[in-house]
Amino acid sequence: MKINTALILCAGFGKRLNPITLTKPKPLLEIKEVTMLEKSINLIEEMGIKKIFINTFYLKEHISSFIKNKNFNLDIHIVEDGESILDTGGGILNMASRSDEDDLMVFNPDTIWLSQYKDEILKMEEIYFSKKLENILLLVNKNLSFDQSLAGDFNLSNNLISKKDNLDFIYIGCQILNKKILANQTTSKFSILNIWNKLIDEKKLFGFESKQKFYHLTDLNIFNKLKDL
Repeated sequence: MKINTALILCAGFGKRLNPITLTKPKPLLEIKEVTMLEKSINLIEEMGIKKIFINTFYLKEHISSFIKNKNFNLDIHIVEDGESILDTGGGILNMASRSDEDDLMVFNPDTIWLSQYKDEILKMEEIYFSKKLENILLLVNKNLSFDQSLAGDFNLSNNLISKKDNLDFIYIGCQILNKKILANQTTSKFSILNIWNKLIDEKKLFGFESKQKFYHLTDLNIFNKLKDL
């Protein structure tokens, strides 16, 4: 079994990168002349996924124009959040509802997605299906984060995620999920953290450890440093 559809979260305001994000959405910021969004799409294509949903809200016309002008050889659909931004969980739910697939891969383009992630994500996918999981997150030890100010989000042991005193692992913006975990949401706007915390309580949230150096567009200072690498 394999994932056939990916979702990319592109609706956010990117406030920590003001003033450059006042006129350009964060996913369209460039590292070495390639946008963060295109890096995400390129990796998705390398993994053999042909269908992509992208959610938009802030400066949405910029995202739509970029996709149209690039003319990617993929089946890409733009999904607007609507009258207000739906947060991470709501944005995923809104896109997932448009898909015929039950299992979906979700990307956050804040991470610099490079080809080196391909094998790790495919291994994560293999674990997801072989163990019949409902959600698995790609994590990295915080020691591998370029931005050392980032705090850990989770603990990870034998692929099981928990939250204890010393949180050594950071979620780096790629997960696989089954739509059933979103089924009981009573509001359209919610954080994916609500889902994760519930699964942690049930000992049902799983993770896969990346060994790659983690580069993330945290703020304007980090963005400027990444441009000079």
